[in-house]
Amino acid sequence: MRRTTIALLAALEASVAALIGLGIVLVPLMLLWAMHFELAVDAGVFLRTSADVWLLGHGVNLVVQLDPVTAGRIPVPGAGDPFPITIALLGFALITVAFGRRIGRRSAAGGHSFSGGVAAVVVFVAVGVGLALLAADEAARADVWQAAWLPAAIVALGVVIGAVGEVLRTSGTTDAATGLVRRALAVVPAGLVAGGRAAVRIGAGAVFGVLGISAVLVAVLIALDYATIAGLYQALGAGVDGGIALTVAELALLPNLVIWAAAWLLGPGFAIGTGTLVSPGGTLLGPVPGIPVLGALPTDAPALGALWLIVPVLFGFVGGWLVGRGEDPDRDVPRAAGWWAPLAVAVAASVVAGVVMGLLAWWSGGAAGPGRLADVGPMPLPVAGVAAATVGIGALVGTYAARFRGRRDEFDERGDVEPRPSALADLVDH
Repeated sequence: MRRTTIALLAALEASVAALIGLGIVLVPLMLLWAMHFELAVDAGVFLRTSADVWLLGHGVNLVVQLDPVTAGRIPVPGAGDPFPITIALLGFALITVAFGRRIGRRSAAGGHSFSGGVAAVVVFVAVGVGLALLAADEAARADVWQAAWLPAAIVALGVVIGAVGEVLRTSGTTDAATGLVRRALAVVPAGLVAGGRAAVRIGAGAVFGVLGISAVLVAVLIALDYATIAGLYQALGAGVDGGIALTVAELALLPNLVIWAAAWLLGPGFAIGTGTLVSPGGTLLGPVPGIPVLGALPTDAPALGALWLIVPVLFGFVGGWLVGRGEDPDRDVPRAAGWWAPLAVAVAASVVAGVVMGLLAWWSGGAAGPGRLADVGPMPLPVAGVAAATVGIGALVGTYAARFRGRRDEFDERGDVEPRPSALADLVDH
């Protein structure tokens, strides 16, 4: 397929992705405008709100100025002053990553992933800047510089994931960008490449395993506290139209809740306002924002809460074992490294896990309003430190266990059968 055709298709799909994200916000707000306000309010308010929410969902900071009447009804100090909202509704970012992955996969399959990625990034730069400028108002103003690069960076992340996945899945894929990367890696020592791949697999795999357990935990808490959540919906009296808009906002916040649950599982926990803490060691809450799904927050410390730390250790161990014992036919790494190689891989995996988990914790939190709501979400550094330590311990035990098991199998076979190769085995065997 021609380069121009791939770029145009990628630009079209990126435009559709942005429109879908905007539509998810705009449709419930239009229902609210028509049913609740009976078309009596300027529709431009809802259009600007949709743009601001979409930008906020991609991490763009907003500066909000409430009108005196609304500020007087909120019993929070500083409600009448301009305040930032920096917490990202990660559901919108997740949608953009999914579309970016699709664009990257199709562009790589056509042999021009770089062209498709650049086209998608250009579209998101234009959309971000355009929405930030058009939605600018005294009530809410987005950071134009962040609007220019944050949505574009998120779609670029999806493009990279999709392109790399397509190249790894299809051995016959011929892509200029992939060829450039392969030529650059060819000058790097093969053992270092194998160790890096093993570390990324262990560290990132452990983090996503923890996030999977956290998602199950969030689902269980919501199911158990469904009556409380339904009661909060009724207490708000939002009606059908307002309830739909509120539910969309909660769904957009759901990835944040999963990351917060992972921070809780790791031990440091998270805050719902300055001076609050939700962690396995105990819960200290003040007034909670009126979001029904927050009714599922645990109010008491669970029994044996520290045992949750076994989860990242276990995922680190499983990752180290699988990488150490699994087959990797695509690499022929010289058998030159010694006993220190599993240690190096485990340390690198701990760094990967700490960086990924710390970035997710940082991205999922921020300021959600004036006063005490300026501090919401987990603290990135403690979360990153605990993730690195626990995954690193598990990876260290798993990689050495895989090495010793491989050596024992080789001894038992007395050299009659060649041991099966693996990225880590090739790295650590003499």
